[in-house]
Amino acid sequence: MMKITFLIPPVFTKERPAERTAGCTTMVYPMANIYELTVAAVLEQEGYAVCYEDFISTKRDVEAFQSFLQTDDFQVYVFWSVNLSMRNDLEASERIRRFSPQAYIVYLGPAPTFYVKEFLQHSRQVVVRGEPEITVKEICRYIADGRDFGEIKGISVLDSSGAVRNNPPRELLKDLDTLPFPARHLIDKHYFSNPKLKRSPYTAMVTSRNCPFHCIYCVPSSLTFARELESRAYNGGKKPFVSMRTPENVVAEIDLLAAEGYKAIGFLDDNFIITEKRLLPIAEALKRHGISWGCQARADAVTEKIATVLGESGCKYVDVGVESFNNEILAYIKKGLDRTQIIEAIDRLNRHKVPVKLNILIGTSPLETKETIRETLDTAIRLKADQVMINIVAPFPGTEFYTLAKENRWIIGGDYVPTDVQHHSILSYPNLTGKEMERLLFRHNLKFFTRPRFIVSQLRRFSSFSEFWKAAKALKNKLTYSER
Repeated sequence: MMKITFLIPPVFTKERPAERTAGCTTMVYPMANIYELTVAAVLEQEGYAVCYEDFISTKRDVEAFQSFLQTDDFQVYVFWSVNLSMRNDLEASERIRRFSPQAYIVYLGPAPTFYVKEFLQHSRQVVVRGEPEITVKEICRYIADGRDFGEIKGISVLDSSGAVRNNPPRELLKDLDTLPFPARHLIDKHYFSNPKLKRSPYTAMVTSRNCPFHCIYCVPSSLTFARELESRAYNGGKKPFVSMRTPENVVAEIDLLAAEGYKAIGFLDDNFIITEKRLLPIAEALKRHGISWGCQARADAVTEKIATVLGESGCKYVDVGVESFNNEILAYIKKGLDRTQIIEAIDRLNRHKVPVKLNILIGTSPLETKETIRETLDTAIRLKADQVMINIVAPFPGTEFYTLAKENRWIIGGDYVPTDVQHHSILSYPNLTGKEMERLLFRHNLKFFTRPRFIVSQLRRFSSFSEFWKAAKALKNKLTYSER
């Protein structure tokens, strides 16, 4: 029986580990990669022996990784790679080759989808572009049968001359209900938590793929971004269609998680709230099981009815993508929302006692100034947001914003390099430098999270010291600042 391991290696430098599900920041708190676990479940259905080795969440170091490589006998290693983990994953791959030169290494995620050539250095490396589930299943069948990869759609490999060969793209999955639920039995659920939910065991769920909107800067969840990059490359620059699981399928997974003892669920959909009709049965299932949960939503999706349902069903947070409270900036980034709509949504959530977390991005437009940044944070405080996540925008390759930043020479050093946007900027505008953005980020984070109101409100929610300690460590990761 062929053995396959999904691998999250330790960090080989002093850098922070990457967060691989959202895919655009460093890790604030440990989260099992639900996308990999879905692929793992597909392979288990095929009868393969599957293992999930997460050296970051289990706090195993480089020495433990070396010992693991010396004693394992896997034929296939699978990496889910994002831009911030790319260099580290390639280093791990080289270490694997020293111990297991005959093993195949398969790369999934947005980084290999975009940076195909960088991930293909040897004949036994395979890049899976875009959606991975069916493609990885075919790769493993071909390896088991000793066949060439020539017919597999959606992959890139090296040909016999050492040149990159990009096979034709794979059709997108039309029915997500056909996929098995993630293979959560491969992980120890006690390693994972979400300080916004403050209950454990915690897990993540995904009920849809992609977003129909066109924000110029947007790097959605790492699976959605891989899907978008592949679609744009082979479909005339067009975004892929939005895929949704049926409410019945989502409820079945919630029922299973409740039976397995999970107390908290974070929904990672780019836009979880799509319609009232779809939300109602899902919210009812969460309420029935007494599960604490949270999600991401656009402000214009939060109607009065939706806010009522969220408040009654145990929703403990809604992440709202605000970016800015300045209307000119919102128009520039094609947010499709204005300041009034965002404020009305926050007010509705507050009235129904649903905690609001605002996601704010500094520097999404050359219109940004110290004053617009200050205005945005002051507005967030005035609206009594429960939490904020403030990052500096990064010009990710594959986005419209990257093209603008390159053309206008806003990128420090001339081109994108993977950057921890929770602390550093690779952008500089004529009226707002990268260093100024970094200092404003630090100061405004400090201002928000050290307010007496915030501290008291958070302390009231903790039911145990362990919950408090996990949240404190997450906040420390967020506030730590270093000059470069």
